[in-house]
Amino acid sequence: MTPSARIVPKLQPLLLGLLLTAGAAHAQLSSPLPPGASKPPAPGTSILPGSIDGVAGKGAGVHGANSPFAPLTPREDVVAWSMLTDVKTKNEKNRILPVFTASQLGMNGKTQRIQGFMMPLEPGEKQRHFLLSSVPLTCSFCLPGGPESMVEVKTKTPVKYSMEPVVVEGRLQVLHDDPYGLYYRINDAVTVK
Repeated sequence: MTPSARIVPKLQPLLLGLLLTAGAAHAQLSSPLPPGASKPPAPGTSILPGSIDGVAGKGAGVHGANSPFAPLTPREDVVAWSMLTDVKTKNEKNRILPVFTASQLGMNGKTQRIQGFMMPLEPGEKQRHFLLSSVPLTCSFCLPGGPESMVEVKTKTPVKYSMEPVVVEGRLQVLHDDPYGLYYRINDAVTVK
């Protein structure tokens, strides 16, 4: 094993923490506002000079019309992202904490299916620990939304990375004060067709 291969796993918690801290700092915003803006830009306008409007979507679970990736196909057997993303937040002692609905709390500890796009947290083709996002990752340095639009997944067996949507099934945890700022986690997950 090369020295860099031994270092990468040790950096994963730090990288995940930095990634999610950046998202948690703007928990109500799913994309950055342009400098000096006090509210989101009007539909049809670009938020960054030279960017293509709509390529990365316009918020948690919302797909841009010009995205190169197809949106998630609606399925009756999965939890809707609209249910997961309907989270309010509160500020408590310099932290942003989620305030879940009764429906979200009712899913805690139960087997659920979630459909989304993989965001790898490990090197390699096979993944045992990854994030599932409501919209595709179109930039390796950008979050596609806030913590309400991602689910941490820990699988029983490795899953081959894919840019296509995947469906996982496992025991869902609703997280009230996760150290990485996540709101949801699925443990013992398996892929479902």
